[in-house]
Order: sequence, then C-alpha cells, then structure tokens
Amino acid sequence: MRKKVPALKSDEEAERFVDAADLTQYDLAGLRPTRFEFDKKSAQLNMRVPKRLLDAVKRQSAKRGIPYTRFIREAVEVALSRPDKRR
Repeated sequence: MRKKVPALKSDEEAERFVDAADLTQYDLAGLRPTRFEFDKKSAQLNMRVPKRLLDAVKRQSAKRGIPYTRFIREAVEVALSRPDKRR
C-alpha cells in the first residue's frame, strides 16, 4: 500500500517534500495537473454575458477548484493557442 501525500501548506514546504521524498512510495493517483500564472495581471476586462453562461463557468471552475476568473483566462489562452483553420 502506498503512502498518502501529506497536506502541504506552502510552496517552500512542497519543494522540501519533493526534494527529500521518494515519490515512488506515494499514491499520486489523486493529483491534478495545475497551471502556474507568473505574468502580472496589468489589464482589466469587463464584459457582460448571459447569467446561464456565467453560472456554467462558475460550476466548471468549482469542479476544478479554481476561481472562475482564472478558468476564463485559461479558456481564452486555449482558444488563442489553437491554429487558425480558417486560412
């Protein structure tokens, strides 16, 4: 039986754990990939959307455990990273 990953409360604590632990001994099945945001948020966007769309965004972001504004930023980034097939 594999060990559970301990609850880590800071980046520093997580770095120390990863540096010292033999990760093959831990159950990593419950881990989720995450994206780190390094760029400073220097611009603001204000837009109106139908309530049902915002509610759906909030539900999906809650399932992923992230703020809905980050969910929207990620959706925009994904849309912009796709090749334009209309050429």
